[in-house]
Amino acid sequence: MRTSMLGLMAVTIAAGTCFGQADPLKFYKLDFVVKEVEGTKVLNSRSYSMIVPAVLPGQQNTQEGGGSIRTASRVPLSNNGLSANSYNYGDIGVNIDCRALHEIQPSDLSVYITADINSTSNEPNLPAPVTRSNRWSSLVIVPLKKPTVVYASDDATSKRQLQLELTATPVH
Repeated sequence: MRTSMLGLMAVTIAAGTCFGQADPLKFYKLDFVVKEVEGTKVLNSRSYSMIVPAVLPGQQNTQEGGGSIRTASRVPLSNNGLSANSYNYGDIGVNIDCRALHEIQPSDLSVYITADINSTSNEPNLPAPVTRSNRWSSLVIVPLKKPTVVYASDDATSKRQLQLELTATPVH
């Protein structure tokens, strides 16, 4: 009887160690807004969201705690002088990757973001659409529940600016 009680106690203690003391996985909703602005006026905006887990305390794997967004259209860009029925296509859209998501204070989050944003526009006086490409990556710190511009880039041919805004919210 004594041996089976000791065995039962050992199993109970081991189960408590494996399941009862583990840090709970935390999730965050990341809301991205890609904006095209001129001065203070927003000319165009697109929203993208994902729910991702944070890296647990003590983990060092930067592949943990993150996610990806992929949205694109294949559009004809030019036929480069080939026949009228032949086209070259390009992917126009948004790719956002997040990894190494850490809660660094109760009110702040750090996350490594890579963004690749491609667009086209018809410009007057040009025979073909203009293709724009914005690529950026960095480790950022954002306050929770507050929209934060994490990337901004001026357009080289106009007074417009591309902005990537992030709002991070804990999921309960």
